[in-house]
Amino acid sequence: MVEIKHAHAQGREDGDQLSASAVEESKYRLLYSKSKVYVKPTAHDRDKMPGFVALVKREAVNPTYLLAWIPESLLCEKGTGEWEKFVKIEERTNLDDEDEDAVLIDLPVQRPESYAFSVPLTSIYSLLVHPPALSLWHGTIGINLINGSTLPTLHFHDDESLSMTFPTRRSKREYSSSYPPTPTRSNPRLPVSWGGEDLLSRLKCYAHILRSTLEPSLYLVDPSKADIETHTTQIFDDDAIDDILARSSYANSHSPVPAHRRPRPLSSSATNTPNPYSGRSSVLHRSLYPPSARMALLQSFSNITRATRHAAQNILSHPYAKPILPHLPDPVKSLVNVNGECEWGSWVEKGGVGEFESARVYLARWARIVAEEGDRARRGEAQVLSASSGNLEEETSSLGVFELLQSTINLPAPKTSREPWDPVDEVTWEKWFDTDGRPKVRMEEMQREVFRRGIDPTGSLRKRIWPFLLGVHPWDADHKERAISWEAKRKRYHEIKSEWYGVSEVFDRPDILEERHRIDVDCRRTDRTHPLFCTAYPDVSSDEAHQAHRRITISPQTDIGAQSPSNEHVDKMAGILLTYNFYDKDLGYVQGMSDLCAPLYVVMDTEEELTFWCFVKVMNRMSENFLRDQSGMKKQLLTLQELISVMDPELYRHFEKTDGLNLFFCFRWVLIAFKREFVFDDVLRLWEVLWTDYYSNNFVLFVALAVLESHRDMILRYLVEFDEVLKYCNELSMTIELDSTLAQAEVLFLSYAQLVADIDRRRAEDENQFSSSSNLRHRRSSTSNSIGATPRAKVVLPTLSENLRELLRAGRS
Repeated sequence: MVEIKHAHAQGREDGDQLSASAVEESKYRLLYSKSKVYVKPTAHDRDKMPGFVALVKREAVNPTYLLAWIPESLLCEKGTGEWEKFVKIEERTNLDDEDEDAVLIDLPVQRPESYAFSVPLTSIYSLLVHPPALSLWHGTIGINLINGSTLPTLHFHDDESLSMTFPTRRSKREYSSSYPPTPTRSNPRLPVSWGGEDLLSRLKCYAHILRSTLEPSLYLVDPSKADIETHTTQIFDDDAIDDILARSSYANSHSPVPAHRRPRPLSSSATNTPNPYSGRSSVLHRSLYPPSARMALLQSFSNITRATRHAAQNILSHPYAKPILPHLPDPVKSLVNVNGECEWGSWVEKGGVGEFESARVYLARWARIVAEEGDRARRGEAQVLSASSGNLEEETSSLGVFELLQSTINLPAPKTSREPWDPVDEVTWEKWFDTDGRPKVRMEEMQREVFRRGIDPTGSLRKRIWPFLLGVHPWDADHKERAISWEAKRKRYHEIKSEWYGVSEVFDRPDILEERHRIDVDCRRTDRTHPLFCTAYPDVSSDEAHQAHRRITISPQTDIGAQSPSNEHVDKMAGILLTYNFYDKDLGYVQGMSDLCAPLYVVMDTEEELTFWCFVKVMNRMSENFLRDQSGMKKQLLTLQELISVMDPELYRHFEKTDGLNLFFCFRWVLIAFKREFVFDDVLRLWEVLWTDYYSNNFVLFVALAVLESHRDMILRYLVEFDEVLKYCNELSMTIELDSTLAQAEVLFLSYAQLVADIDRRRAEDENQFSSSSNLRHRRSSTSNSIGATPRAKVVLPTLSENLRELLRAGRS
């Protein structure tokens, strides 16, 4: 393979890598491979590099086994033949070192920037294994060497890996605490739940792998006797638990530190922590795990929790317990299993709630469900009461949990104008135009009606209205003028596309190959449940059919199956995005754009030209969100932070206490306009409201504020740490009710406009008063010694930044 080339591991000696004799070997036997294992050199997703993790055997009198990671770029240079060797080994289910059909591979070309590595198993000290969870979508394995060096972390993208689609694989829900199973040389591939477990199972054929009892995520490779004693010894026996609990209970009850601020268990991912695996002795235990009462208590609680859970599983799995199961909360239901064992996909693991983590997130979610049910019941009762009393005035505010600041307490409470039950239909749309196609109403009136009512989802009305909302078609024009304008846009699209389509010297350029790969991978993942994107191409058998398929796809890896399937619509959408890459060369394609393009492609009925120009208009609105330096998103989140500070100071202070003012839990909401927070049909309804710019060009921030305000009670009451707020907000995906959120966002905007007007009025009054008092200072009153009235206390008005004032700007030129 290649030497380790890792930017963060400098000063490494040549002796730590493969020996010179190993480099001279021309052939190595490939024993195991797995595709789509990524290395991420930076925090930016665009910099991640896909590759193969492999086990290699160097034939010699004393054979050497090596663990390697080879980026796809190095294999591509060797041609399809070398690539097919890795795919062939990955597809095999029964591997044997003495197999006559052995696969020999060449040593890839070495490059400093490749991050490739190949190290003997005897030089590995430990592995840090983190299986997938809700907060960690892709499992990871970190590799620590005996000399103290750390190799790049491997990220297993099982949703792309070819081998994880084998029918012998277990689903994640079949995962149990007994992982990983013990393999043998004759049966090295047992059913697994994720790619890292598969690799561990294979490694056990060639090395002694010991799982630490001190840190369950730590696996020692060929541990020494001292390591075995350190990492297998129980810290506490059962007889000490009662005494520990009694002493710890007294200490906690008298502790001056609030419960939610007490330190949590040490994590291997903690920042600014020196590598604990730099030596192979029991010093690791003494430095990383001090014998404190806190660790004793946590370990004891862990044992009690496991025993309690197993007992609950046995009880709830009994047939007599079936009648009560539908009435139990989801976390309790998840304990039920036919075998009475805890499933890997249970609520506890899915939610990322560890054994030492509190149930505050679950309580907040449970309270939210109860509150939503209560709100729905109250709304139903109000509708019945209103229908029976006729002129009964509504006493409750449309703001819900939100209350106006005291500075606007005397202003009338705003109300929503939305009527989504009466969308704009074909009849209404036709009434807005003359026979020649010239509009009878102003653009602002059309935008107001779409904001209030939405668009009828039946038929193809959205395909006709969206180009007007986005500015693709001019509003103040007739049919003939629009036809001329559209023909020019259509020709322009094909001119841009012709820069790459059918031009091999451009299409196969290294930089374009990289863009093609990124676009292709993203498009294969986008909206895979939608009917247009869920089907795959039929098997391509003949050479003629294969060449035809090559002409309509931008994928640079059509011969490789270790990725999500593609079809005609996936490839057409990828072609649109590649054309946009040539249209806006400064910005190019950035991950997330496929999420914005897919709904346009669906609504425009798969028309390339119309989809492209609608996408261009959408990107004109949102291009700052995709800047490489993320300055656009920083500005958006800063504006949202300022908006919260003005509209809801209590919530702002709570985020400040929880270190949540960065608003990372709102990042995805704003980046792609809630694309992944609502179901597909609701996304279409939301976007057409945002595109009206009826109230604000940045109305999406008021939608984000409305979501936070809807859940502010749960956040303030239950969530006291940043990771809890982040987890809670991430789990809101697909649970947010759109119509009530948009109604609340409208009311919040109107309240904000009232607040700004009131602040400006008061500031003007103060300035006028100050100016008048300054003029009077030059005249001395004969009654200056008399006792005057007590001056009015000065009110401190919030300062409105330019970003906040921009929220009141509506309409685009």
